[in-house]
Amino acid sequence: MLIRPGVARTPDDRFVGLPDFPFAPHYLEVTDEALGRLRMHYLDEGPRDAPVMLLLHGEPSWCFLYRKMIGPLVAAGYRVVAPDHIGFGRSDKPTERASYSYGKLVGWLAEFVRALDLTRITLVCQDWGGPIGLRVLSEMPDRFAAVAVANTLLPTCEGPPKGVADWPGPIIEAWAETCRTSDDLPISEIIAAVCVERPAPAVLSAYDAPFPDAGYKAGTLQITCCIPLDDSYPGVTENKAAWKVLERFDRPFITLFSDSDPSTIAWEAVFQGRVPGAAGQPHARIEWAGHFLQEEQGAAMAARIVDWRGVAG
Repeated sequence: MLIRPGVARTPDDRFVGLPDFPFAPHYLEVTDEALGRLRMHYLDEGPRDAPVMLLLHGEPSWCFLYRKMIGPLVAAGYRVVAPDHIGFGRSDKPTERASYSYGKLVGWLAEFVRALDLTRITLVCQDWGGPIGLRVLSEMPDRFAAVAVANTLLPTCEGPPKGVADWPGPIIEAWAETCRTSDDLPISEIIAAVCVERPAPAVLSAYDAPFPDAGYKAGTLQITCCIPLDDSYPGVTENKAAWKVLERFDRPFITLFSDSDPSTIAWEAVFQGRVPGAAGQPHARIEWAGHFLQEEQGAAMAARIVDWRGVAG
């Protein structure tokens, strides 16, 4: 439903009865210069005074993606915070592509982190959660205690060892062109296409839930168009600055990529080679998982994180 010109909000009844998703919604507002205040949704489970696990989804998913990980992380003593980026999940959805940019997505998440005053954060990020979350970390590194990156990237359009060879490559180029030239996306079918095994129908319906029709999908279409494909794109300079912070980040940094995601696997070595905190960490390839490894192997991913970070005291 359109709550005011230029901003849609998914009706609450779209989120009733989702499988294995008993979590209460929470909301705060972030700022957009043109559209005013936007409501941002997040899950917030576990003790409020505990160390934080900040779980960041990517495109075209939402915090539902992390449902298999939240329980084990809370059981280990952590506060688990899982937001929906603006344009996704239960967060407000600007209806025009021009309302979205890489910089705005970073700014909205940074405002979110400050509003909740999150500290002692272990960042867990996948897909666009990485380019957004790692930029926020670079702006406020003292709030972050550790990082787990999974099937993600932080491109600067440089070759190895600072980036990957032949960037962006045919997979990402094709996906960016699809989003640039489309006015709708089959959300659940995109997710199913990059899983090792097709998720159950109820699960796929849950991924479609935030998007009743194409009018809610401007963010899912435009976010892919924000990937820096060459050094003329907005965000390249900021990503290079973020890497300078990461190249001094000596707190624990782990890679948990999957064994069946050709679109991102080359970035595993980049993170391991450039971030000092990655040295000596128990990096792992999660088996039997495609791009959305939280969906297919969420319990295994959570177990790796708990073994790595320990039980929160």
